[in-house]
Amino acid sequence: MHSFIYEPLPSRVIFGSGTRARIGEEIDRLGLRRVLVISTLPQRAVAELLATSLGTRVAAVFAEATMHTPVDVTERAMAQVTALSVDGTVAVGGGSTIGLGKAIALRTDLPQLVLPTTYAGSEMTPILGETKDGHKTTQRNAKILPETVIYDVDLTLTLPPALSAASGINAIAHAVEALYARDRNPIISLMADDGIASLGRALPKIMDDPADRSARSDALYGAWLCGACLGAVGMALHHKLCHTLGGTFDLPHAETHTAVLPHAMAYNAAAAPDAMSHIARSLGTQDAARGVYDLAGRLGAKRALRDLGMPEDGIDLAADLASQSPYPNPRPIARGAIRDLIARAWAGSLPVEP
Repeated sequence: MHSFIYEPLPSRVIFGSGTRARIGEEIDRLGLRRVLVISTLPQRAVAELLATSLGTRVAAVFAEATMHTPVDVTERAMAQVTALSVDGTVAVGGGSTIGLGKAIALRTDLPQLVLPTTYAGSEMTPILGETKDGHKTTQRNAKILPETVIYDVDLTLTLPPALSAASGINAIAHAVEALYARDRNPIISLMADDGIASLGRALPKIMDDPADRSARSDALYGAWLCGACLGAVGMALHHKLCHTLGGTFDLPHAETHTAVLPHAMAYNAAAAPDAMSHIARSLGTQDAARGVYDLAGRLGAKRALRDLGMPEDGIDLAADLASQSPYPNPRPIARGAIRDLIARAWAGSLPVEP
């Protein structure tokens, strides 16, 4: 076994069914008195219902969270934080909402509580991606990590099957890259294996029966593990590409991960054979990249970036941006090969090594 460093992240997790009822006691445990409940506009009703249940602990509801965490939205939220003397945040939703909570924490170091409603996994990471003027930047900071995450399976029962599929494959991407990360370690690899396997089993069942509580529980558990992988080790080509594509072309986050992942895996396959063996075994398939591509097809997910709104003439720009600055990856970054990768993801073709 190779030498390694494993540093557990200090986050409290409450997992189960009906666990949202414990949010009040968690707010009290952290000594908070005036929290800001945040959500996206479509989930405003859920956020307001939660705020009502928390009574005087809530200063206001801010329901303007937007994907890719635009800085101007954060600035509007910060105005409320200041005006209302907010001392903590409660984020209820997926990656967009969680990202806004993290952006506020980065600027204020206020405590965060998160109730995830998707399988994004970002609630388990000290990582924030923000967008300004069409450019997305990512940073890692201990202040960004939420203090408490409450996983309530009940909150995922109404997650539409299509979003469940994309969100779940987004989570799998975190574990995939953790298996070939430069700073990988055997503890995170165990979590990655179990996370991929849990989601690989659960997602098809959810597509067949969205009300399958056991499958929803397995998927949420898998998403937690995969998110923890993302938070503990560095990411590589896949996440770099997705941040570039999402921020530049305003593409939906989880769906972009779904379209790109098989192709990023194929690019790295020859340079990371052990990781690919782990992934294939967890998915019960012979080829890791084809296994993820086929899983997306089984789930009815969109596998082409063109179907997400990316213009064909953006392929060269994306290749240029993804190749500009060096970053760790099992296979060296070559602009021509990256362009071929993006072109295949744009078309939704079978994944092959560029």
